[in-house]
Amino acid sequence: MLDMRNVSLLADYFVISTGEVDRQIKAMAGDLSETLKKEDVRPLSVEGEPESGWMLIDYGPVIVHLFSPRMREFYRLEELWKEARIVVRIQ
Repeated sequence: MLDMRNVSLLADYFVISTGEVDRQIKAMAGDLSETLKKEDVRPLSVEGEPESGWMLIDYGPVIVHLFSPRMREFYRLEELWKEARIVVRIQ
């Protein structure tokens, strides 16, 4: 998770995660949606499909990026936003 508050007006935080296969990306997006729905939190928009290798789920102050390994390597958001402070990293 990147703290974007001092480097971008897009969002306060980026959550960046990798799913090994399309099915895992779809499951991650579904689980996130169901969990947050219980808290009455719904996305402003959802872009992309698991098959594309990149899904973006916009919750306003928090934007979630779900990548395939290939697309995460291609876009390298952590490098693009290297000025952002890493809040948490789980590998």
